[in-house]
Parts: sequence; C-alpha cells; structure tokens
Amino acid sequence: MRLGINLGYWGAGMDSDNLAVAKEADQLGYAVCWAAEAYGSDAPTVLAWVASRTERIDVGSAIFQIPARTPAMTAMTAATLDSLSGGRFRLGLGLSGPQVSEGWYGVKFDKPLARTREYVEIVRKAMTREPLTYEGEHWTLPLPGGPGKALKLTVHPVREHVPLYIAAIGPKNLEQTGEIADGALLIFPSAEHLEDTALRHIRAGRERAGKTMEDFDVCPTVPIALGEDVDALADLFRPYTALYVGGMGSRKQNFYNRLAQRLGYEKEAAEIQDKYLSGDKDGAAAAIPRQLIDATTLLGSVERISDRMRAYAAVGVTTLTLSPAGTTLDERLAALRAGVEALDRAGLAE
Repeated sequence: MRLGINLGYWGAGMDSDNLAVAKEADQLGYAVCWAAEAYGSDAPTVLAWVASRTERIDVGSAIFQIPARTPAMTAMTAATLDSLSGGRFRLGLGLSGPQVSEGWYGVKFDKPLARTREYVEIVRKAMTREPLTYEGEHWTLPLPGGPGKALKLTVHPVREHVPLYIAAIGPKNLEQTGEIADGALLIFPSAEHLEDTALRHIRAGRERAGKTMEDFDVCPTVPIALGEDVDALADLFRPYTALYVGGMGSRKQNFYNRLAQRLGYEKEAAEIQDKYLSGDKDGAAAAIPRQLIDATTLLGSVERISDRMRAYAAVGVTTLTLSPAGTTLDERLAALRAGVEALDRAGLAE
C-alpha cells in the first residue's frame, strides 16, 4: 500500500504550511500529493506550484470539478501539467454537488452518470492527440452547421496514459467508476464497511468492462492525528464531519449523509443534518457518534494507526491518502512522519 497526502483547499490560512507539507511528503517518499477545489482556489494552479517545488511526488487533482471546465479544457490542463511536472500528474474528476454546480457554475446538475461518462470519453480521446470529434447527449464536437473543425491537442504529455480517477460515493457512480476509470477517490472510508459501501460496486464495474482490480487504484482520503487521547483527537474532526454529513449539498441531495446512513448511522445522520441546517452547527458536531469518526480517521499512537492501516490494506486499499491534522506546521509534519512509520511497522511499505 502506498501513501498520499491531501492538501485540501488552498487559501484556508495555511498556504505556506501546505507547501512545506508537500515538500516533506516528497522527501518522505509519499506517492502523490492531491489538491482540491470548490469555489475558491483552483486545483491546477496549486498543483503547478507544488510540482515546481518538488522532485519525485506525483501531483493530482482531487478534484477538477466537471461543471467548471469543458472536457477539452481539462485535457489541455492535464497534458500541460503532465508535461511541466515531468510525467507526475494524476487527473481526478468529480461532479461536485448541485449547490456548487448550479449556484457557482450555472451548470444544471442532471444526469450525472451520463455526463461523467461522456466527459471521460472526450478527455481520453483528446489526450490521444487524435482529431477531436464526439457525438453525445451532452457534448457534440465540432458543433454542427458552423465553422468548427476537428482539432487535435498540440501539447505532448510525458506519459502515453495519464491516470484518471473519479471521486465517487453512490453505488451507481462507484460501479461506473470501476468501469471507466483507473482509480477511485473515496471519502469517509471505514475499513470495516469498505467492501460493502464501495469495493463491491467498483468490482462489478470492472467485471462489466472485462477488467480486474489488479491495476485499479483504490484511493481513500483519511484524516490523521497523532496522540494518546483518542477521544480528544476525535473531537478535532467533529466540525469537519458535521459540515459534510450535515451541511454539504441540499437536504435532498447530500451524498455524504447517505454514506453515513449506509455505514449504519441512519438515525444519527438525520439528526446531524437537521441540526446543521437549522443553524445549530455545534449541536450537529456533538451529535456525531465517536465511533463514526474513529472508523473513518487514523487516530492515536503510531501503533494504533499501524493497526488501522493493516485493516485498510487487507480490504483492498492501494493508496491511502492522509490529511494531517494540527494547528501548527510541526504537528502536521509529525503526523506525516508518523504515517510513514506506521506503514513500515505494518509491513506494508513498498
């Protein structure tokens, strides 16, 4: 099992620290450094900056939002980043949610599976540097009846095949991800439930495409915090979990809330959402079961974290992406180093 690092969103007050975290991860042998985007910093700029200041670590988008760019623009960006980084770019895609898609980008959040499939097909075709033509429900290239012509990408990516990941949560999306992508970006992963909530759906998609799991990268993001008081460490992640389970998306379309329900917290997920949407964010955070946080994070001593890493590897995780917690840079760097030590103690280091 490999390790990755997730820097999250740029502009959250720890920008200089994030660069130090990325450089330390590079020196420690982490496989990939991911950056996110929502409606603030964009991921490509951050990744180009990180790539220019690191040597070996891959840089990946977790995610490029599909409604933010045309598929051809995404292919251009992916090819450029792969070229500038010396072949170290990984393309992660996702739809975001209805509030961001429609409120920020003005793009209707409908037919998400079909839209994602077409988007991936166009990106892949553009990356082959063949003349780009496509006829689908959501995109037609070139536009008919006009002056447009089939053009081909002029930038040469370093690699013939840039790895493509999809951020997926729901069963149908996970199955399609297994079918059309090289990896899945997962969130709130419980090792004990990952087979039922994600992997069996991904495997079904792989089988439908005539593929196995051998070359597929199962890549969940897991917050990590080092210390002896596990309860206190769990409390650090209550606002984070409450935001996603309670306040991310709308009441009817909150994919993280549905995931919490599938993890066995149906009643609690409803209470968390009710409190969060009513403005009681502290109450929502307090309503989160400690076990839900513990099951979806790495908390405690290096030995305890090592045991949890074994559980993730045993179920089929191939790249475990860490999101180090801490109010200081030293705390975050210590968590990074603890991750490497824990992986080594678990006997999982490549």
